Amino acid sequence: MSSPAQDVIRRHRYTMEEYHRMAAAGILRQGQRVELIKGEIIDMTPIGSRHAATVAHLTRLLTSAVGEHAIVWVQNPIVLDDHSEPEPDLALLRPQADYYASGHPQPADVLLIIEVADSSLHFDRDVKIPLYACQGIAEVWLFDLEAKRLTVYRNPSEDGYQKTENTEKLGHLIVPGLRGVEVDVSAILKF
Repeated sequence: MSSPAQDVIRRHRYTMEEYHRMAAAGILRQGQRVELIKGEIIDMTPIGSRHAATVAHLTRLLTSAVGEHAIVWVQNPIVLDDHSEPEPDLALLRPQADYYASGHPQPADVLLIIEVADSSLHFDRDVKIPLYACQGIAEVWLFDLEAKRLTVYRNPSEDGYQKTENTEKLGHLIVPGLRGVEVDVSAILKF
């Protein structure tokens, strides 16, 4: 049974518009590593050297593999809904002539999201990935640097991803949405 105080107290969930107004007003400092998740402003964990190296390596591999068939989007915002604007480590986006200068990409623009977890595993896996599933992001790759494991999430639904594959032996992965394009990720978890 809840107390009367619990029945009255509610959290204020920020909208994307409010979030951007706070940034424009200087309430959120330029360069401050935060993201809007389910209406809450979340501090992002600092990027360690192993995390940075993995993102750089994946960026090089993906850019080479996809060429002009997709945009490699590195640690930039994706608009999921009016209360969530995460900044995944990497995303592959459908090509757009202005490279999304007219507005941040939305779920329909996303071919793949990649999260690299060093100290952020629980948040990435338990908060962000279910959010991606609810928004219909077709596929997510989660590189767990501590466990040296890759988890691939496919078949999104409002209840989460219906298909999950874990592997410690990496090889070639097919890039979703791009016929015949694959990337060799075998060296990624060797750092």
